[in-house]
Amino acid sequence: MIVEIVILAMIAAFLGLRLYSVLGRRPEQNEEPLRRRVEQPDPSAAAPRPLAPRLPEKAAAATRPALAAPEANAFESPAEAGIRAIIAADRRFDVAQFVAGAKGAYGMILAAFWRGDKDELAQLCDRDVFEGFADAIDARAQAGETVDARLIRIEEARIVAADYSAPVARITVRFVADVASVTRDADGVVIAGSLDDAIESRDLWTFTRNLTARDPDWLLDETDQA
Repeated sequence: MIVEIVILAMIAAFLGLRLYSVLGRRPEQNEEPLRRRVEQPDPSAAAPRPLAPRLPEKAAAATRPALAAPEANAFESPAEAGIRAIIAADRRFDVAQFVAGAKGAYGMILAAFWRGDKDELAQLCDRDVFEGFADAIDARAQAGETVDARLIRIEEARIVAADYSAPVARITVRFVADVASVTRDADGVVIAGSLDDAIESRDLWTFTRNLTARDPDWLLDETDQA
């Protein structure tokens, strides 16, 4: 029992000396206390950089770089103000990507219409445009007619108008394309068109999107001839 008490006393004394050496000793003559060494900043460290002030909207617009040349070639000058308004509302909007997507949508919508695919058209068009396509498909079916058509190439896809009325953006694209099509009656007799000769098609298609919606897709909102 006495031996155990002696061992515990030695351990306590050892710990006490260790704590004193770390926390309780006074600083030497040329040594500053540990607390002050931590609190004083390193004179060699760089001073924190102040936050940049927020520019007013007009100043920010004045310093905004002009649209890049490849993008500028994708739209006509009357559409520029609308495009800038859309970019200001949605910084992720990219003119070149939009035009590429519009060309893809043009081909997909035409192909869906030609084969009478209402389900795909409903996903790509708003209600009014979809109903117009659906009515034409129904009329074609009632007449017993079939269409065999091909989009040969898109010669031009250019933005001719754009506007933003929060939260909806509208962009009108002029498509100039070569299309070959033939229409046959119920007996398979050709009643219009030819697959050997492509005809130039000039269309004005307007796409819309609610910029506050999570859905990133644009819908075909209006069709017209250019």
